[in-house]
Amino acid sequence: KLEEIAPALPPGVSVEVFYDRGKLVQRAVATVAQALAEATLLVLVLLVLLLGNIRATVNVALVLPLAALATFILMRQVGMSANLMSLGGLAIAIGMLVDAAVVVVENITTHLSSWQTGRRLPRLHVIYRAVREVSLPVSSGIFIIIIVFLPLLTLQGLEGKLFTPVALTIVFALASSLLLSLTVIPVLASFLLTRVSHEEPWLPRKLQEIYVPLLRWCLDNSRVTIAAALVALALAAVVYLFIGKSFMPTMDEGDIIVQLEKLPSITLDKSVDLDLKVQHAILESVPEVTRIVARVGSDEIGMDPMGLNESDVFMVLRPKSEWRMQSKDELAQAIRDVLEQFPGVAYGFTQPIEMRVSEMLTGVRGDVAVKLFGPELDVLGTIATEIESVLRTIDGSEDVFASQNDGVQYLQLTIDRLASGRIGVDVDDLQRVLRTQLEGLPLGIVQEGARRTPLVIRAGNDAGVSPAVIASLPILLEDGASVPLGSIARVRRVEGVVAVGRERGQRFTVVRSNVSGRDLVGFVEEARSVVAEKINLPPGYYLEWGGQFENQQRAATRLAIVVPVAIALIFLLLFSTFRSVRQALLVLTNIPFALIGGVFALWFTGEYLSVPASVGFIALLGIAVLNGVVMVAYFNQLLDLNMPMEEVVIEGARRRLRPVLMTASIAAFGLVPLLFASGPGSEIQRPLAIVVIGGLATATLLTLIILPILYRRFGLREDPE
Repeated sequence: KLEEIAPALPPGVSVEVFYDRGKLVQRAVATVAQALAEATLLVLVLLVLLLGNIRATVNVALVLPLAALATFILMRQVGMSANLMSLGGLAIAIGMLVDAAVVVVENITTHLSSWQTGRRLPRLHVIYRAVREVSLPVSSGIFIIIIVFLPLLTLQGLEGKLFTPVALTIVFALASSLLLSLTVIPVLASFLLTRVSHEEPWLPRKLQEIYVPLLRWCLDNSRVTIAAALVALALAAVVYLFIGKSFMPTMDEGDIIVQLEKLPSITLDKSVDLDLKVQHAILESVPEVTRIVARVGSDEIGMDPMGLNESDVFMVLRPKSEWRMQSKDELAQAIRDVLEQFPGVAYGFTQPIEMRVSEMLTGVRGDVAVKLFGPELDVLGTIATEIESVLRTIDGSEDVFASQNDGVQYLQLTIDRLASGRIGVDVDDLQRVLRTQLEGLPLGIVQEGARRTPLVIRAGNDAGVSPAVIASLPILLEDGASVPLGSIARVRRVEGVVAVGRERGQRFTVVRSNVSGRDLVGFVEEARSVVAEKINLPPGYYLEWGGQFENQQRAATRLAIVVPVAIALIFLLLFSTFRSVRQALLVLTNIPFALIGGVFALWFTGEYLSVPASVGFIALLGIAVLNGVVMVAYFNQLLDLNMPMEEVVIEGARRRLRPVLMTASIAAFGLVPLLFASGPGSEIQRPLAIVVIGGLATATLLTLIILPILYRRFGLREDPE
């Protein structure tokens, strides 16, 4: 579009783009697309190793493109775009898409290998029976995973905007994969699986040689095994207390905005001059910054209200390969060192999208916003300065400043009513004359072709410069004579407030701070206690803690309500599957043991418990329950054949080792690319991948060891019928 209007611009005028968000979108989508491709490759390698059959691998792998296609069709129907979060949802689900197909094809393979020795039934009927045998547990398992992602649809605010597309994409993909696994995949198996080997593949065979003796030992020493699992669970609970909590990892947009705040009494010209000095100093001292574009005050539309003392400084950076430093934090510190040379200038660092999102959702830029409410503006300013000083002493605080709300110069007119009455000047008429002199009186519009120029008459630009100039303004009387304004009014310069901020009908001011090097919730908890200890608020004054912390609290509160509801729905689904409260609870015991690995993984990597990490725990919950359903359903089948309980748990666990390992390892390895991705947006996906990969390690181990022990003790259904 810019190229189209370029010829119409006046000579010597050109339009240059200094910030193009499209480049960020392209890089973010490319990051997820690369992770998707790498995850697909890893899934295919694992399928070959665990199935040991190229035809079976192809059979299972065909569900990936078909499910992805169905997902894109459904996304189009509901108006979703292929963005960072929706494609990220597909990347998260890529390992789970093959779960149903793996169980179906593995069972078909097992039945066909037995059928080849007797051939008493038609081959298609054998495939049908194999699919029917696993259709109920597979459907229950997939529906359980779908249910655990439904709480994400209830999130509000920024977290809702980010993770609703993730949840919808996963639900679409899993539902499509289940339908394909029960319909298309068996049909393809009838063509592809013409000859099936009786032997187990090499890798599962070696794993069974290790697993079966280990399982027998654990069954013989069940008390020691259960005690070890409970100790691990207790350790995880202790470690959880030392994990920091935050709202969302900061996405590196690749750009920097520095927000400057000068003294409120500064004029527009002086504000611009100071900005230019700051910009020249940054360009000279920090070669990584190639260009700077700054904006002072508010625009004509008023969508971004800022004072003349406030500036947003957009910095255009060189490619990262040309930087002297290794990280963006080091670059920000280099810019800070320059800004420290300008006393009286408060500053804060942010990014273009981050700044806009923070303003829209919380009304405040910054990780933590301390809102102070009260009736008197001078008291608010004094207490805000004290809070600012306290926050600066807390470990992790960065870019702390309180908005200066006093020091603006005003011209105050005090009208002598006796003098104005003697010459017949009414106060309302005087106000109207002054508005005409200073603001101007609209006279009409000058039409020049298609161009319309408003015509306004007013006094010169120096009319409001000083009290003396204002006092000399002529006031026209009814008889045609004029008197100076100073003869009927006293004009003096006074100091006043910058603005009167209100929220819910009450006056307030804000102290802002970013948090660096520690978790957000821990910082706020410490800040709250220190502020409460050192600052005594007068009656009628109170504090509210907002910013990103407000978002974190809202998301945590919502998840604390909806996740238990989801677990209750899962219990009902398990009960309808097994017709047994005992067995439904038995499968749910996988959930706390699955959390062990996720908690230790977060602690070991130094990540915080954020909204993406919580989503990882939700995904982990679904996969752990799915594996439990597969195990318990097969145990029940063997019990129905009147097999002794001891043989049921050993033979059932041995036969279900491969599908359980495939489900867990494929889901985990499908997330490995997100673990090592480095492009924009990878910061949001990484905590989720860490939790799922770590959790699946312990969940799979405990499913294969603890569940057979518990089933042997508590697995008999209340009603054998």
